[in-house]
Amino acid sequence: MTQHEELAAKVEELQTEVAQLRQALVSHAVVDQAIGVVVALSGLRPEHGWEVLKTVSQRTNTKLRDVARHVVRWPDAGSLPADIRRALRVALLEAHAAHGGRPLVRPPQRRRGYDGAFSGKTE
Repeated sequence: MTQHEELAAKVEELQTEVAQLRQALVSHAVVDQAIGVVVALSGLRPEHGWEVLKTVSQRTNTKLRDVARHVVRWPDAGSLPADIRRALRVALLEAHAAHGGRPLVRPPQRRRGYDGAFSGKTE
């Protein structure tokens, strides 16, 4: 192999590595955002939010970055894929039982009726 060919191979190798690092940087940002969604939803600590996402990924056989994308898009999309939704709910319940945080099911809220009195109806 000539020196020129060696340099060309090294440049190609470095270009591949740069592309992989860029993808990892984007994936890391999305995972961090998803951890934020889990923390805001559950009141868990960030390290427990990471464990929740990792558990969902493993239980659904879905790449972590894909789980994170779904979780980040969830508020705008209004739903999650069924398998991820189920696994997330179970993982959140398990994490809540192990580490605390806010309850995942909120108590019913009372609304004021037309006359200003509490109606007892829930939303």
